[in-house]
Parts: sequence; C-alpha cells; structure tokens
Amino acid sequence: MRALIVGGEGQVGRALADVAPADAEIIRYGSAALDITDGRAVEDAVASIRPDLLFNAAAYTAVDRAEQDADRAMAVNATAVGDLARAARTAGARFVHISTDFVFDGTATRPYAPDALAHPLGVYGRTKLAGEKLAGDDALIVRTAWVYAVTGRNFVHTMLRLMAHGQPVRVVADQVGAPTFAPSLARALWTLAMRGAKGVHHYTDAGVTSWHGFAVAIQEEALAAGLLSGAVPVVPIATADYPTPARRPAYSVLDTSATYAALGAPPPHWRDNLRSMIGALAREGDRKAIGGKSLS
Repeated sequence: MRALIVGGEGQVGRALADVAPADAEIIRYGSAALDITDGRAVEDAVASIRPDLLFNAAAYTAVDRAEQDADRAMAVNATAVGDLARAARTAGARFVHISTDFVFDGTATRPYAPDALAHPLGVYGRTKLAGEKLAGDDALIVRTAWVYAVTGRNFVHTMLRLMAHGQPVRVVADQVGAPTFAPSLARALWTLAMRGAKGVHHYTDAGVTSWHGFAVAIQEEALAAGLLSGAVPVVPIATADYPTPARRPAYSVLDTSATYAALGAPPPHWRDNLRSMIGALAREGDRKAIGGKSLS
C-alpha cells in the first residue's frame, strides 16, 4: 500500500508517517516539495505517485492572519482540497481530509454531531467548511480540535516557553474544547481510512477542558516531569480580555461517539496523552520547546 501525505512536514503529517502500518510505503510532501495551490502540480504529482491513500494534512491555520489574507486561506483550505480530491479520484486513491471544530459557531450547549449545522465565525472556519464541500461525498473528512505534538508550533510549546520566564501567564478560561495529541489523531485517521470510512467524522481525545484548564495541566505535568523548575500563576481571563482579529467558538466540543464506535474503542483521555507528550520532551532533554532555557 502506498500513501501520499501532503502537509507532510506539519504536526499531523509527521504523525501520520510515524504511526503508519509497517507495510505502508509513505511519500511525504511538505509545502516546499509541492505547492498544493498549483493545480497542475497537484495533478502531476498524484498521477506520478499513484497512491492508494492520499492524506491532506495541509492547511492555512493562522486563524487571525486569515482575516486579512482570505484569498490565500481560500486557496489552501478550499480550492486546493478540490484539486487534491479530483487527483485522488483520477488515480483511484481514497482521499482523507482533515477539518476543524471552527466550522461551528460555539453557541451549542452539547457536543456538535457531524451532521450539526455548520456556522463558522471567521475566514478560517469558512474556508475549511468550503474545503469539506469540495472534498466530495466519497472522501473521508475528519474534524478535530486543539491539536498539539512533540514537534511544531502549538499551545503546549507556547505555554512551556512562557512559563519558563517565571512570570504569570494569562489564559482564556471561557473557551471549551478537547485537546488532541497528533499521534492519537493520526492513528484514528489510518484506522478509519483502512476500514473504508467515508463522510464526515469527528475525532478528538477523550475529555473536555478550557484553554485555562489545559494550561494548568501543562504546567502540572511539566513540573512532575522536571521540565519546569518552578510554578507560575496561571491566571484565568475572559475572551473579552484578550481580543483577537478572529472570533473563536466559545464551545467547540465535538460529538465523537460515532467515530469511537467505528474505531472499536475510545482514545486515551487528553490528560494522559499530554502526560506522554511532556514525558517525551523531558526524556529527550528538549529545552528548545521552552525557549532554549534549561530549567534543571
């Protein structure tokens, strides 16, 4: 089996390669190797490789910048998805596309089901929703949220870096969702794809928290692992106290029950996966994640 991963240098792209089945031949393309906004280049690359599976882990994820860069966001998150989906069909490949909780407006009071009405608040969510529609009915579309990994830029690394400075950290406490460890998501993507799943699915790690709760847990796990030498105040603030160009959904918990059933088991709790990620950083002695400052 041959799998092509576009966005292969990102958090999820790397994780897809790391947890791939032993018999899978993996070809990873980062943005430098393949500009997915170049439709002809996409067509030629997929036709040449002729994969059995095509994973699209590429996305324009700069949520705030997208408000002023809508054309680029649409090109990456929507138009390119249509091109990738068509190229996959022509090559006889199954197409797997990753989407986001930002397709919802956050006004719900219970987890969003895959068929819930989508109503994005900003450019990022609108372009990702457009991409879902262009992926086609034969694609596997998996919405996820709050993704982080051992490598790459993400909330965990940002918090560790800020906490290393020894000053209080202010974190939004009125936005609620589910942190998702990239390898956990990648395993689910592989399993669903290998089982021939299609349509829209939701996947996050188990459990729910706020960004503030996530930050508190990051500090607790980093202290326990010896990655931080001392605690700092983690101050809860309201969204209104931290204005951003793009609006965020206040409640973006996804109903993952159908996906868990399809997978045959629920994933680990987000706190357990966070502990694993922090432990991996500590074992590697990776101080880069916290600004290069050794705290031992």
